[in-house]
Amino acid sequence: APHLAAGWMRTYDGRRFVAPNFLLGTGPAGNLYSSVNDLSQFLSCLFRQGEPGEGQILSAESWKLMTTPVLDQGGKPQGFGIGFHIQELDGYQKVGHGGAVYGFSTQLEALPERKLGVVAATSLDGANAVVRRLADFALRVMIATQDKQPLPTYRMTTRVPQERARKLVGRYQAAPGRAPVEVTEFQGRVYLRQGTFRYELGAAVDDGSIVTDDAFGFGTPVELRDDGSLRVGPGVHRPVPPDPPSASPASFRELIGEYGWDHNTLYILEDQGQLFALIEWFFYYPLRQIDENTFAFPTYGLYHGEQLEFARDPNGRVTEVVAAEVTFPRRQVGTRDGKTFQITPVQPIDKLRAVAKAASPPVEQGEFRASELVDLAKLADTIQLDIRYGTTNNFTGAIFYKQPRAFMQRPAAEAVVAAHQQLKQQGLGLLIHDAYRPWHVTKMFWDATPGDLKDFVANPANGSRHNRGCAVDLTLYDLKTGKPIEMVAGYDEFSARSYPLYPGGTARQRWYRQLLRQTMESAGFSVYEFEWWHFDYRDWQKYRIGNQTFEAIDG
Repeated sequence: APHLAAGWMRTYDGRRFVAPNFLLGTGPAGNLYSSVNDLSQFLSCLFRQGEPGEGQILSAESWKLMTTPVLDQGGKPQGFGIGFHIQELDGYQKVGHGGAVYGFSTQLEALPERKLGVVAATSLDGANAVVRRLADFALRVMIATQDKQPLPTYRMTTRVPQERARKLVGRYQAAPGRAPVEVTEFQGRVYLRQGTFRYELGAAVDDGSIVTDDAFGFGTPVELRDDGSLRVGPGVHRPVPPDPPSASPASFRELIGEYGWDHNTLYILEDQGQLFALIEWFFYYPLRQIDENTFAFPTYGLYHGEQLEFARDPNGRVTEVVAAEVTFPRRQVGTRDGKTFQITPVQPIDKLRAVAKAASPPVEQGEFRASELVDLAKLADTIQLDIRYGTTNNFTGAIFYKQPRAFMQRPAAEAVVAAHQQLKQQGLGLLIHDAYRPWHVTKMFWDATPGDLKDFVANPANGSRHNRGCAVDLTLYDLKTGKPIEMVAGYDEFSARSYPLYPGGTARQRWYRQLLRQTMESAGFSVYEFEWWHFDYRDWQKYRIGNQTFEAIDG
């Protein structure tokens, strides 16, 4: 349609992308193209009881049916008339309807008695709670204006202070009639997952209290009590010991993954020994197993009474799932069974090597600290190395380093050692994949990588924090067995599974991913938004881009 605004999709792992605009085949029941001006004319027509000014288009009887609640068999009002929900706002009857389609959320609300109406729209997916709240606030503003009363205040929040946020983080038991709670923190934002949704928390500007405030709603109070329990609304939840979750049932392994399409991805994941569906981007539903390939949605929510049926090929590999009678093909995301992710380089690596070594790093102005690169392995003998770029076992299949070593600027290296010592108390250690990286290697990575995957490599025009000796790629390993801890995605996997907040995988994988991030953050590092394994030291900007080879550092 001409002049159609671009809608935006959003995901729990932080992505935003333009929504599709194909017709869904549900008109005239819904999905009609309109504007707030058109809908305001519709409201004006309703306030004249169906008279738009050019003849009657709605009878008085129809208007009454639209604004009178339907009764159930027991005579109880159901909160809906014909086409309108019927509610109450500050003593007045309120009628209206919400709307949602990929990338858009809308709300129409009216007070017939006051002849006041509001149409609110946003070009963001799954944001109906926002437009509902804005519509109600706008109605209250208009009531106050008509009555010549003081205008109401729109309650707002700010980020939860870091110290308070860290105290909230953890898992909490289910309360009577309430689902368990998990609170996480990521880059200054605090999230609470309970039941169907994951909510964001904020600190109220007026009194500092912590409440939910995001596209799903506003105002549910969250309070950490003196005994360590967490109150969420009326429910009180006891903390769960911070132990890693048990391993996921082996039978779930083949089922876990992504299904569907870019605009509508179904995630099948495991949590606390149960399979879950994360569907339509935001809705978490626990699944009840019926047989090896059949699971049922819960008896609430969007898919009450529906099932999921997984289909397999002759080798037992799952190829698709039929969910609520819609076939979702399995998506090929990342790699399987621990295989290293690899690209097809845009040009041969040897050709790129010659070009990169002949080039020069960008010129930097300003004062910088003197480089003090040290060998990580010499600072702690239990830090393990698996330097992938010193082997062919990496995303290009080519060798970039003559020596499998890891160097960092001394303050950053000492911070890595501090994180390692902290993890040893839990029987874990750090396994290093890469640290300081000469600039010419960064240029080779960039030039070798296809354009749609460049989020996972640094632009040599800016240099990488690896080039400054202040970034490290690492994971966890078990001190007893020496084996790496399994994460949701493998090292250098160029897919959404590598995002630090990717919602899929198993509870155990996500728990270890979060433990690694929290430990590194406590040592002064921050995680890269696209890679769970990449951490930047806080003082990275104080060092120049380096291009020395490992051999030159020793020399």
